[in-house]
Amino acid sequence: MIYLLLSITASTLLFIIFKLLDRFKINILQAIVVNYFVACLFGIWSYDEPLNVSEILESKWVFGAIGLAVLFIAVFNVMALTAQRNGISVVSVASKMSVIIPVIFGVYAYNESVGAQKIIGIILALIAVYLTSVRPKTTSNFNKGLLLPILLFFGSGIIDTSIKYIETTYISENGIPIFSATIFAFAFIIGSIILIYRSFKKPDKFPIRTIVAGSILGIVNYFSIYYLLKALNNESLESSTLFTINNVAIVMVSTLLGLMIFRESISKTNWLGIGLAIVSIVLVTFS
Repeated sequence: MIYLLLSITASTLLFIIFKLLDRFKINILQAIVVNYFVACLFGIWSYDEPLNVSEILESKWVFGAIGLAVLFIAVFNVMALTAQRNGISVVSVASKMSVIIPVIFGVYAYNESVGAQKIIGIILALIAVYLTSVRPKTTSNFNKGLLLPILLFFGSGIIDTSIKYIETTYISENGIPIFSATIFAFAFIIGSIILIYRSFKKPDKFPIRTIVAGSILGIVNYFSIYYLLKALNNESLESSTLFTINNVAIVMVSTLLGLMIFRESISKTNWLGIGLAIVSIVLVTFS
């Protein structure tokens, strides 16, 4: 249970850091690239066996790590933009309601049970994402209010599903740090290539505050993945139950912090969406 609590804490801190990046006018992509470099170093530092690069490249999970690295870069950018434009409550619900996607995958891949209660929960989840994300009806707000949360919803769901599948199929408990480090290493390489390409088109400064912010983000990001994997590795909780507790807690805590720290404005419609999000996750879990 301690790993689950630590995962919830780290994931909630991620949303707050993304919000602060905008407040301090820090380049998102630069901070994300630094974040993955630092997260990779933490993974290597946590690995208690000799580092063997050729063994990693020949492992069965390396292509999964590369795929996750691409998703991490894309989803992290979407997450940061959603936090800045829509608020912490929206980004938390959109990303954490994606628990529905691993549930659907479980039904398909692992022949898990599905009934009326689970179907109702999935439908409520989709409605909740819309209600929490909706903003005043203008063309610009439509794109900002719905497109980013929807992309975040599906991206986060695919990441959770992939992590669970790879962790269950290929990763031993002592291999979690190096698996995490490998994902972050590939994400750093991909992000660096993007930054170099952009610098040819438009040179940009790389201030020290970006390095500091990216480093803090990297430490928190590493432990959010590390503790989630450790929690999933614990057989005392089923994955559906674990994902549910994790996601509901993050939605509730991040929404509360958004109100207290950033004075975010949440409409009655948004509150209804948050309420439906919690109800839908409970329905899916106990179906």
